[in-house]
Amino acid sequence: MIKAVIVEDEVKGLNNLKNLLAQYCEEVELIGEATSVEEGLELFADPATKPDVAFLDISLPDGLVFQMLNKLRPINFEIVFVTAYEEYAIKACEYSSIGDILKPIDPDSLREAVSRIRPKEDNQIDKRLDVFSNYYNNPNAFTKLSIFALDGIYFVNIRDIVRFEAEDNYTHIYMHGGERITASKTIKSYEDLLAPFNFYRVHKRHVINLNYMRKFVKGDGGYLIMDDSMKIEVSRRRRPAFMEQMRKLQEGL
Repeated sequence: MIKAVIVEDEVKGLNNLKNLLAQYCEEVELIGEATSVEEGLELFADPATKPDVAFLDISLPDGLVFQMLNKLRPINFEIVFVTAYEEYAIKACEYSSIGDILKPIDPDSLREAVSRIRPKEDNQIDKRLDVFSNYYNNPNAFTKLSIFALDGIYFVNIRDIVRFEAEDNYTHIYMHGGERITASKTIKSYEDLLAPFNFYRVHKRHVINLNYMRKFVKGDGGYLIMDDSMKIEVSRRRRPAFMEQMRKLQEGL
């Protein structure tokens, strides 16, 4: 069983989440609930409260849930934020590999979030919370990314990522310096996530960091040569949009 607590200030939202967990996630056992930062601290102060996961609303009547989390560090349970749509919070969850569920809660999203919980594993949640907080508090100065890989959790500087290569539902991430990380995430998710950081999809299998391009070779089989000497095909369908992107970069747009 996965032991869970809920921190949610709206009674209707709290009861709805409890009912959905009971109906769709039978492996989850609810061991505690709270409706504020203060109640949450009291709940976790009980030695018997040792959850595998906490479902948390961000905005509570007496402050943000981060006030509670900062006082609980080091944290040894997984976190899933349950919030109304808030762009910065959603992006921060994606960059930090922290689970999030939007209200109104979709049962499939809830099941997916629960399926990612790995009790007793080293989840490095404190480091992931740091990544979350850095983006949430200052998105314009954000630099780090958390990657759930097949062999662990990596924290990398976005500027050091050279390119992404898709293989089924996995993505190989090639770093400046030669390291390769294989992530259990689709390349589409990285394409959307890193578009603001000068990454571009040039092929169904390839997303590149435009800062690491060395040369574009024109012709029917047009391809890129990257700084690591790899040749990356630019698909015929994507080539016009890619060339337009190159023009904008050249003109500093």
